[in-house]
Amino acid sequence: MAVFVVWEGKVLLHLHRKLGMWLPPGGHIERDELPDEAAVREVLEETGVKVELVGERREDVEDPVQLHRPAGIQLENIGPGHQHIDLIYFARPRGSVEIHADYSGDKVGWYGPEDWDVMTVNAEVRGWCERALFVSDVR
Repeated sequence: MAVFVVWEGKVLLHLHRKLGMWLPPGGHIERDELPDEAAVREVLEETGVKVELVGERREDVEDPVQLHRPAGIQLENIGPGHQHIDLIYFARPRGSVEIHADYSGDKVGWYGPEDWDVMTVNAEVRGWCERALFVSDVR
């Protein structure tokens, strides 16, 4: 999954060590973990920022458990015979927006559209960033 966190017209991105590209925080869902929980956990682990997911979720029902509807679902070809189903979420900070000291520096930060060309953010990630910013302006 990938989580596009928006704060004051900027999106939280990190330079992925293995892939060498700018991506939002994200990762895999652990055993016995709900997708919503995994999304919040991955952002915290990768950046130190606590978030809350935004988007559609029924608030009037508790059983069965209601999850946030992802902003998108995409199939990614990782390699021969290896695909990922990627749930795309939008979120906002819950509390401090400071990146944890372990993650500070030029590898993780809040970046706006004016930064993305210099950072060489790819078209797919840029498109989701733009959509997340647009949705956050509407709410």
